[in-house]
Amino acid sequence: MKPVTKQKIDFNNTEVAFRHKSNAELKQAYWLFKMIGSNFLTKVGPPITNFMLNVGLPIQGAIKATIFKQFCGGETIAECEHTIEQLHQGKVGTILDYSVEGEDEEHAFDFTCEEIIRTIERADGDPRIPITVFKVTGIARFGLLEKLDAKQELSATETAEFERVKQRCEKICSKAFERKVPVMIDAEETWIQDTIDLLAIEMMMKFNKEQLIVFNTYQIYRHDKLASLKANYLVAKEANFILGAKLVRGAYMEKERKRAEENGYPSPIQPDKAATDRDYNLALRFCVENIDRIGFVCGTHNEESSRLLTELIDEKGISHDHPHVYFAQLLGMSDNLSFNLSNAGYNVTKYVPYGPIKAVMPYLFRRAQENTSVAGQTGRELSLISKEKNRRAI
Repeated sequence: MKPVTKQKIDFNNTEVAFRHKSNAELKQAYWLFKMIGSNFLTKVGPPITNFMLNVGLPIQGAIKATIFKQFCGGETIAECEHTIEQLHQGKVGTILDYSVEGEDEEHAFDFTCEEIIRTIERADGDPRIPITVFKVTGIARFGLLEKLDAKQELSATETAEFERVKQRCEKICSKAFERKVPVMIDAEETWIQDTIDLLAIEMMMKFNKEQLIVFNTYQIYRHDKLASLKANYLVAKEANFILGAKLVRGAYMEKERKRAEENGYPSPIQPDKAATDRDYNLALRFCVENIDRIGFVCGTHNEESSRLLTELIDEKGISHDHPHVYFAQLLGMSDNLSFNLSNAGYNVTKYVPYGPIKAVMPYLFRRAQENTSVAGQTGRELSLISKEKNRRAI
């Protein structure tokens, strides 16, 4: 084990945070976050932009040069190369994320499956791309997953359809195992998540016996997910596999609460942010305490949780670059966390979404809305960018 150097990370160090950005890129990020902070981009922007795209107005160039450039790596894996190298210069890894959503046809699911496999093949042998990722709804029909979660009987056609879903999932995880490239399965809405969880556990039982290949995702803004993490750890211990856990706060809060209210069932979401923060930090502690059996990704833009994990790692005498611990943030956000953590020797990655502009628009609008809805997020980004602009005198 490497000797551990204890140091308090300065997440306000903008010289390190924006070292990878040119003056022009820094100025562009400043104006973009100014726009995101306005109601236009988050409230009025989506319907207007979608209308313009649907009627074929030539706005893709403007989108690609602004919001797409900030939050996405490109339209293809090859176009992501510049971002991969730029992140690598700051010792941050890339998670290639094919972010096409809302497909509903078998041929689209087959194409997405093959594209995810291409990200694994691209990552093979390239330390700049340490982890890959996919969404089960990218390879399966939402309505089918919903029916399975509701324990409804499937028709013969649906049973055959689900067999194809399982085959796609296994094909991806098998390729990850063959190439020794870890793959994360993203979490989704609660009313399809049980089926996703079962698939993830099945894949871990098969491929995580000797090394960490498959990760499941735990949305800790759900009040039951800390308990799920602990229960899955016991399953891993009993079945003798390594549990892969990506810990996030969550991504569907408004939708979850609304659906629970409309359908008359208790909300699956924590009663308040303090409860989410408490459980998230307890989940970090649990993973660190069981690091031999759990490999985990701390997927957060929360400064307090990021700092806590660095302290827990030091307390336990764990090497900063231990292969069972990764930090992760989204491209274009929280560079002050990503690059200051990597500068201190931790394993850090960024989600780098890619795909055709029109297909990736739902992802981009979510990022804009997230920056507006998370308390102080846009203001925090702006203040850090302003600080660096002043430091550079630009």
